[in-house]
Amino acid sequence: MLKNEKRKAPLLNFAALAALFALLVLLMESGVVSMYVRGIIVQCFYVIIMVTSLNLTMGFLGQLTLGHAGFMAVGAYTSALVAKALLQANILTVGPGSDILLFLICMPAGALMAALFGILVGIPALRLRGDYLAIITLGFGEIIRVLIQNLKFAGSKGLAQGQAGQALIGIPVMNNVYVLFWIASLCVVVMFSFVRSKYGRTIMAIREDDIAASSVGLNNTYYKVFTFTISAMFAGIAGAIFAFRGLGTLSQNDFSFLKSTDYVIMVVLGGMGSLTGSVVAAIVLSVLPELLRAAEQYRMLVYSVVLILVMIFRPAGLLGVYEFSIRKWLPRLFDKKEEVPKA
Repeated sequence: MLKNEKRKAPLLNFAALAALFALLVLLMESGVVSMYVRGIIVQCFYVIIMVTSLNLTMGFLGQLTLGHAGFMAVGAYTSALVAKALLQANILTVGPGSDILLFLICMPAGALMAALFGILVGIPALRLRGDYLAIITLGFGEIIRVLIQNLKFAGSKGLAQGQAGQALIGIPVMNNVYVLFWIASLCVVVMFSFVRSKYGRTIMAIREDDIAASSVGLNNTYYKVFTFTISAMFAGIAGAIFAFRGLGTLSQNDFSFLKSTDYVIMVVLGGMGSLTGSVVAAIVLSVLPELLRAAEQYRMLVYSVVLILVMIFRPAGLLGVYEFSIRKWLPRLFDKKEEVPKA
């Protein structure tokens, strides 16, 4: 029975994704989804990747980081600059279908650059713990933002002319909801597989007691840096989606400390140690401000009250450490008792 469950679970999860995708296609093609709602959906995709990737570090590794938006900035600017370089060299052109190809070429560049920064920051930073790690990652995020706002090739005119903080413009658009749906789904599946692998079990052991984990021969620093790098890589993918989201511009203010704080709030709200909880929190906290936009004066007040109520009545988050599973909601497919042959 256990083998049958393991075989059916991936099929059920894929069937659920396919059904959700079919519903999305139906809504898009029927004209129910406006351009405004389309933008919210795209926002949900990159926020889901950001929050689930941050949960790898905070929830499963147990390390508090406050500079996750810095990795997103690295991925966004790298992918945008690679795209502009390819277009200026006439290697690729923007058109029907070619925008997807351009994005699929630039997105890995952003992910790899963010992973590289994850290694460079993780090696010295992850030797620290608690408040010290939070401070050093916060400093990293701000350093990245300040550097970007003063780089000429990132849109600025440089410190010499006193024109820091200019936006990078002329970024091509790729907000194909169907492609982004499967990219976000694939990212979450890969992270879920990572958590369920031996590496995931190892980092959770380090989270519970790093001294005990080290005493049995585990290289704590290696596993911490490895997980931190994986988390940064997915943040780079989210940054690439953010860069190509359709506005054609990037501003370093989009990656401030407050953005990192927002993602930390979403991780805590969904449940530290629950990827599906992170998905739910990312969607809820991305959609809620837009739903409250009609009450502009009270929007942030209602938003804050909702967060406070959740923390009071669900201090472990919406799902805690629980992972939503289709298999658990369809027990009849798995609880069939084997018939005993009659004598």
